[in-house]
Amino acid sequence: MLISKNPYTQKEIKKYQVLQSAELESRISRAHAAFASWKQTSISERGQKFKVLAKVLEDSKDKLAKIATEEMGKPLTQSQSEVEKCQWVCRYYADNAELFLRPESVDSDYKTSEIHFSPLGCILAIMPWNYPYWQVFRFAAPSIMAGNVGLLKHASNVMGCAQAIEECFVQAEFPKGVFTNLEIASDQVESVIKNPHVRGVSLTGSLKAGQKVAELAGSVVKPLVLELGGSDAYIVREDADLENAVEKCTQTRLQNTGQSCIAGKRFIVQKNIREKFEQMLTESFESKSWGDPMNSLTDLGPMARTDLRDELHKQVCDSVEQGAKLLLGGQVPDEVGCFYPPTLLTNVRPGMRAFEEELFGPVAAIIEYSDDDEAIDLANSSQYGLGGGIFSKDIDAAKAMASKCLDTGAVFINDFVKSDPRLPFGGVKDSGYGRELSPLGIKEFVNIKTICVSE
Repeated sequence: MLISKNPYTQKEIKKYQVLQSAELESRISRAHAAFASWKQTSISERGQKFKVLAKVLEDSKDKLAKIATEEMGKPLTQSQSEVEKCQWVCRYYADNAELFLRPESVDSDYKTSEIHFSPLGCILAIMPWNYPYWQVFRFAAPSIMAGNVGLLKHASNVMGCAQAIEECFVQAEFPKGVFTNLEIASDQVESVIKNPHVRGVSLTGSLKAGQKVAELAGSVVKPLVLELGGSDAYIVREDADLENAVEKCTQTRLQNTGQSCIAGKRFIVQKNIREKFEQMLTESFESKSWGDPMNSLTDLGPMARTDLRDELHKQVCDSVEQGAKLLLGGQVPDEVGCFYPPTLLTNVRPGMRAFEEELFGPVAAIIEYSDDDEAIDLANSSQYGLGGGIFSKDIDAAKAMASKCLDTGAVFINDFVKSDPRLPFGGVKDSGYGRELSPLGIKEFVNIKTICVSE
């Protein structure tokens, strides 16, 4: 049984029956049958479907946002913005997929040599709860526009969102089986990956989940895209615009109640401005309200689950025992709901949990540095490499650091990392491999086929 529970009220929303083996096999077979005709559908016609889907999302924004907020605690205004972003990615690939997938001519010894991009078939998406719509659509839009069909294994606590997504595809009149929601438990994933009709896998989630899925996909030689955790470092140089740096660091750390892989988590601040930065960031964090996520004035809702909140608190307590200093927060509120207050730790150094591990909640670690070489070493001293930021008025120096020194999938200068349909998204090291979004993302699940014609 899959259970959806409101993290604000702590009340059960709904129980969902797990698919039995026969029904699971039937849904995969139906998707495989749908692929046979969907891959023959013109890209233009697929694009028209996605434009209709974007309109469905637009018309259903408030309803969809309410479901997400109830299931995982995201402030309602942020849930609404998430649905709007899903409309964007649908329209982006509807408008551009034909260009991205156009056959490419190559000079060779043959009369003609071309590279063609053909869909693979059923692609399984294993998606998390923190962005229950966006994570799915940033997979589905490029993959299905390329001619594949999608199978969704969503997180067990957002089954209402999963069903709502499938219903949007139905309302947009996609052929049955082009997008299929699978109400399955984690122990059923192996059978889906090994099903011969499934031709690829995309996972966004934890390192542990990524390692297991990579092992399974590798055992049956199926392509895989992994977007895993992150402990993004933001370097704040002494020449930075501090007001902008504090504003953007607050946004990146507290968005989605801190539950974001690409949120800035380690703020590496030059020594002679550290105290001023701490003071300003403390004031900024203190100004943020937390409470009922349905209230439009709420900045932070509850965390998605009690166990996640409790583990975050343990990371904070352990870091303080290891020598970090608590500037703000760090106490579990004595009230109903999975709340954790905005929390700041300073004097954080390598070896502490707040430095070494991903802090998946509203907790920031402040780390002091002396020169650029030390800042780069500290930023790269992480198992993760998803994103990062640099705040500096010396744009040339910041670009050089970003290009040549920081070991991440993205670096944003004087802003915080955001995913954008037009830009490739993904990481290195334990943050995963492969890319989503942009022209690169639509080619992750295609057969890149060479066709040569002789005289």
